[in-house]
Amino acid sequence: MSETTHDGTVAVSASVPPDAGLTAAQLAAAHGLTVSGARPSLVEYVRQLRDRRHFIIAFSRAKLTAQYSQAKLGQVWQVATPLLNAAVYFFIFGVILNAGRGMSKDVYIPFLVTGVFVFTFTQSSVMAGVRAISGNLGLVRALHFPRASLPVSFALQQLQQLLFSMVVVFAVVIGFGSYPSLSWVLIVPVLVLQFLFNTGLSLIMARAGARTPDLAQLMPFVMRTWMYASGVMFSIKVMLEDKPTWIANVLQWNPAAIYMDLMRFALIDGYGSENLPGHVWAVAGAWAVLFALGGFVYFWKAEERYGRG
Repeated sequence: MSETTHDGTVAVSASVPPDAGLTAAQLAAAHGLTVSGARPSLVEYVRQLRDRRHFIIAFSRAKLTAQYSQAKLGQVWQVATPLLNAAVYFFIFGVILNAGRGMSKDVYIPFLVTGVFVFTFTQSSVMAGVRAISGNLGLVRALHFPRASLPVSFALQQLQQLLFSMVVVFAVVIGFGSYPSLSWVLIVPVLVLQFLFNTGLSLIMARAGARTPDLAQLMPFVMRTWMYASGVMFSIKVMLEDKPTWIANVLQWNPAAIYMDLMRFALIDGYGSENLPGHVWAVAGAWAVLFALGGFVYFWKAEERYGRG
């Protein structure tokens, strides 16, 4: 910058930029720049996730369609796999080990099939959640979006698969004498609560799996243990009647057992409220809220680390 002095000479002075002396962080803040991939606030994160709802739904449908695309029977395996598992469990636990004692065949077979399908919903959500980030690193690194979209979409995929499979559950239940009644309305709140629980658990496992990919190899053993402890193939109350009461209470109050028993109570005429633990709906709601909110916050706290390293 130049200016003329009183004696007619021209003096040159250097102009000082208005941003001089500011640090890089201050400059970025002054011009509205943010760190790429930085974790947004929790409220902003929820807003971003809501804005991606169409992607979440479309992604879950695409994954569901592609799941058995290489198999000749295709989507039939969605139903055939849990049915075959139920048949194996019935032969081993129902015929050989007589795990259905205290229940007639008309009650035990629907009891077993319902338990297998409902537990598979949670099991599949957990296994999909473990690989949600580690199995989609290309997508995570290529695009900017709230990473919670992935585990949420996988949990939604498993819900869609269960809804498709419920047609078979209904057929089995009706085939053994439990016809539609007013109690079937309870199916809706049970599925809503279980979906919230599964989504929260999927979010937790997604963060854990992103940090430790080997967790995917360990989880099948964990899930198998959880299945045996949740009364999928037998009534916890009947099988543990000669054991200390607290053991049966702990097993009955675990979330997998809670949602299975509520579904059985809704569907099966011979499975009454005496088979349910006390305050069952309050416990079911508490598990759902605790894991849905806790899992979401736990996943959000590591948002900026997914796909790095």
